[in-house]
Amino acid sequence: MAQYIVYFNQTWVGDHPEEWFASRGPLAHAVVEEIKAAGAYVFAAGVDEDMTGAFSADATSGTVVVTDGPIPANEARIGGLTIIDVADDEAAKVWGGKIAEACGWPQEIRRVY
Repeated sequence: MAQYIVYFNQTWVGDHPEEWFASRGPLAHAVVEEIKAAGAYVFAAGVDEDMTGAFSADATSGTVVVTDGPIPANEARIGGLTIIDVADDEAAKVWGGKIAEACGWPQEIRRVY
């Protein structure tokens, strides 16, 4: 078995009415329940969109500097993630496709080590 992360960048979501987003939640939760039933579930969560609670850690200067807020130059922000434990790339692609369909926006699927 191998673990994969299925995730999306918040900018991939696009603009939609509130009703559209509300309709996606039950679909996404149903896929997570399906992943659990298949024994492939490790973890899933959405990431808080309120950036006022974010903080950054940077050690590139040789000293760790922790600051309030996101990394300033970073426009890409993870919006949510699911970690699955499956037999191979093909199984990961199936779950990634189901999550993308349920959410209504693209997902990236990568193996984690």
